[in-house]
Amino acid sequence: MSTIFSIPIRVYYEDTDTGGVVYHSNYLNFMERARTEWLRALGFEQDELLREYGVLFAVSAVSVAFHKPARFNELLAVTVALDRRGAASLTLKQEVWRGDELLASGEVRIACLDAQRFVPVAIPARVADSVQVTYGAAAASAARGK
Repeated sequence: MSTIFSIPIRVYYEDTDTGGVVYHSNYLNFMERARTEWLRALGFEQDELLREYGVLFAVSAVSVAFHKPARFNELLAVTVALDRRGAASLTLKQEVWRGDELLASGEVRIACLDAQRFVPVAIPARVADSVQVTYGAAAASAARGK
């Protein structure tokens, strides 16, 4: 598996403003979908993480830069790459591409939370090991263009 995960996302009419340009907050929705599919590709469904480990992942910080607009009906690629792994959090680099044009880039930190108390807890070992092995150090360098 590649160190950078990517999924295709089609821009629907509902994603755009009256000018046919993707509304800024929808880039966050696209990135959320990519993170969900990234976890799925690693073998983890979010509802199963809740049932099996009693944890959920929640965004604790996000920073997004918008470079070029996406428009109605375009096919985009949204990427996920691990930048850093902490005991209870993952920092991910995410990008939205149209062909070879970078449209948006972001850094998203997700925290692993106890689902009952909503306090940070250690990422389950099976999840942490899978993330590190599949999207380890090479992903961080690739996401930074090194």
